[in-house]
Amino acid sequence: MSHEPPTPPANLPTEIVNTLNESDPEHLRDVATYAESLADHKEREARLEESADQEDVKERPDDLPDDVPSKATITIKEINDNRYYYWQWREGDQVKSKYKSPVDPDE
Repeated sequence: MSHEPPTPPANLPTEIVNTLNESDPEHLRDVATYAESLADHKEREARLEESADQEDVKERPDDLPDDVPSKATITIKEINDNRYYYWQWREGDQVKSKYKSPVDPDE
């Protein structure tokens, strides 16, 4: 590990860089965790919006539970270094999800 501080990304606003530079390690780890979760959430939202915009509805998959709408998509969530498939769909302003299965590491 280098003794030099890391170089921030060029596209990161100066006020964010300054705030991070003034933060203690615990807060930086909290920010990193939050930022990763927020990025995942925004990517999921974008995928759900994109899939909602598509007019052609695919046939209902055989493994889709009765309480999950046919517009649901599959997403992967990582929890404690384990990966799981979840069905996700939008109901109004909320994103709902339901556990599907673990991700097969051989895929």
